[in-house]
Amino acid sequence: MGAGDPQDLVVQIRRSVVEGHFAAGQRLVESELSDLYQVSRATVRQALHELVADGLVEVQRNKGARIRVISTAEAVEITEVRMVLEGLLAAKAAERVTSEQAEGLLKIRDAMREKVAAHDPLAYSDLNASLHARIQEIAGQETARTVLIRLQGQLVRHQFRLALQPGRSTVSLAQHEKIVDAIVARDPAGAEAAMREHLRDVITQISSSPTSHAEPAVLAKSS
Repeated sequence: MGAGDPQDLVVQIRRSVVEGHFAAGQRLVESELSDLYQVSRATVRQALHELVADGLVEVQRNKGARIRVISTAEAVEITEVRMVLEGLLAAKAAERVTSEQAEGLLKIRDAMREKVAAHDPLAYSDLNASLHARIQEIAGQETARTVLIRLQGQLVRHQFRLALQPGRSTVSLAQHEKIVDAIVARDPAGAEAAMREHLRDVITQISSSPTSHAEPAVLAKSS
């Protein structure tokens, strides 16, 4: 068993959470993670320490580490901050987008349309996440992007329920079309307003979820 790179392990654990291999509230036992990922326990400890700092994992006294459960109220707060940051990034993307990058955004938008027409919400959710990531890359504002990645890391487990709500993909698509259109038109104010409108609706959906008072909040990958 090799020592392993803690950063690689962080990525692998995050991916396992996204894919549902680890549930919210599930204990993370050092020896089990060491065996599962074939790395040393020292590597596991370092990775867990970083995941605690990111807010994805918490350490409970006498119980050890576990995947942190995010309440509805906290999910709303995180999304409110995300609304400000992603609004900024959308505006920056509209200022900096090249013709080639604009074409790439339009291709993702068209693929999203196809998945909505095919009633494939999970594939749509993957494209949704790709679109948000591409916008952040085009924006080139690394400080906002870094903060946003850390915030989103706290919600990675909660990616499916909102995406699977009946009619959600259709509503989401229309919102993302506005975002893409504004960026491609090089309209920073319009892009920021469209992104904020989209995430304001996400907040409404989180708050009005029938499980809001009984279960952890759930979000799509990028909603």
